[in-house]
Amino acid sequence: MILVADSGSTKTNWIAINDKGETHFKIDTDGLNPAVFSRETLYDRVITKKELFEIKEDVKEIYFYGAGCGTKKAADYLKALFEDIFTNAYIEIYEDTIAAVKSLQTDTPGVVCILGTGSNCSYFDGKETHQKIVSLGYMLMDSASGNFYGKQIIKDHAYGTMPKDLAKKFESEYDLSPDTIKTNLYKKDNPNTYLASVGRFLIENKSSDYAQKIIKDGIRFFVENQIMQFEECKNVPVYFVGSIAHFLHDEIVDVLGEYDLTLGKIVRHPIVTLAAYHASKVSK
Repeated sequence: MILVADSGSTKTNWIAINDKGETHFKIDTDGLNPAVFSRETLYDRVITKKELFEIKEDVKEIYFYGAGCGTKKAADYLKALFEDIFTNAYIEIYEDTIAAVKSLQTDTPGVVCILGTGSNCSYFDGKETHQKIVSLGYMLMDSASGNFYGKQIIKDHAYGTMPKDLAKKFESEYDLSPDTIKTNLYKKDNPNTYLASVGRFLIENKSSDYAQKIIKDGIRFFVENQIMQFEECKNVPVYFVGSIAHFLHDEIVDVLGEYDLTLGKIVRHPIVTLAAYHASKVSK
């Protein structure tokens, strides 16, 4: 049995592949970002999932692609945890940008971006992936991500700068009391996921001028500080992976046009093509 996983901070998509290269099951667990969650939380999120627990001794290989796995320390930390659970498995841990590149199923050079709960960017030269900036996480980076937009609208609401009609709707859908917000940010696990859940409100109401400005300003910041770090960006397609990219397709096209950049394609769920990639190796 082979396990392939694509993980963000909010959710992890798993596909199990049998020894014939066939999909055995597809399941989701909560996010498994080693830079955000404690070992206990990570362990519980895997071991309490019935489908994973029942096959843990049968798993021979694990290919895990995840947010927060961009440093050797984080990757080794998660690998050691998996080794305690899947005692018979060979394990490889990759950062999420590698998943993004593989999911595109292309050997054409391009800038590859992730816009989900968090954000990231790398350059794929047709063979290898190159990273210039190591993400410092949701507090300092993650521009144009779900948690980035969540922070923006919580602050605007608190300062009273959100349009009144949207503010009223926002208040009807979310508990915006200071105690609730601070508890989620400073006392509970995964505040980045909480912020991304709030950021969904902006995307659901993106037709407003207010939302359009925040969304496009966030994308512009991402373009200027992430995409344009690569000299090749104006000569190659710019690809996106992730749910935020999926829902902001039109806004991404508009902003890329401002910078003479060309959209390649947007992949919402990379797990399917990732699993197909590993299944093809089994079937051979």
